[in-house]
Amino acid sequence: MLRPIAFLVLAGLAAPVAADVSPFRTPSDNIRCWIGTGAGAPDLSCEIVEINGTPNVARPASCSGPWGHKYVLLSRGPARLECGAPIKGASPSGVDVAPYGVSSDWGGISCLSERTGLRCQNADGHGFLLSRRVLKVW
Repeated sequence: MLRPIAFLVLAGLAAPVAADVSPFRTPSDNIRCWIGTGAGAPDLSCEIVEINGTPNVARPASCSGPWGHKYVLLSRGPARLECGAPIKGASPSGVDVAPYGVSSDWGGISCLSERTGLRCQNADGHGFLLSRRVLKVW
């Protein structure tokens, strides 16, 4: 069963195998996310494939791999970056697209898809803005 997500185009798509995790992507397919909406509080994981900017969070000494591609947001608390490279290649067929100009809320996490990037925020006001040039966490 798919969770109700206002900006996802669901017509004609099969339900994902894991009902509590729903993938979506931006129209450019440069930003890909997974929203977990199971029994607990929602959580969001996003990755950006191509970046031209530098994140406003410094790379930790423990990260020897790529930095600035992976972002995690829980319904409470600060957003965080994770060390690692994004998944290469196009998204699999059937992944829902978050059209520009629309938003969605999952009971503690909300996102707005715009041509200028994907902005997501939690109930505490923490979040991130992702685009090729802007990689901002607050």
